[in-house]
Amino acid sequence: MPILKADYSSISHEEMAASIGLSIKHIPILIESFLQESQPAILSLKEAIEVNDFDSIHRYAHFIKGSAGNLKFNEVYEMSKEMEFAATDKKTNFDYLAYFDAIETAISTLKS
Repeated sequence: MPILKADYSSISHEEMAASIGLSIKHIPILIESFLQESQPAILSLKEAIEVNDFDSIHRYAHFIKGSAGNLKFNEVYEMSKEMEFAATDKKTNFDYLAYFDAIETAISTLKS
């Protein structure tokens, strides 16, 4: 799967609320929570990638995948899934850092 470019800066809170079945008033709270909770995972994921700690890469990619999937951040979900599966298989030829950069960039476009 190719690296995906995602820009969530113009995400519609109305569409997001409808897609996950919640009231629009909850969306800013959920996005803010996602941003706060994913930040430590992002930092830990980068550290794990730097030392080729496949178990930790798997764990943090899985966490990010789940959180992104719950909120329908599909590009982040798909890239995190690819990274998680590569780490599960301990693939040394997978470009973890490129996927990490794309995930981090996508998340940075979110505004609560």
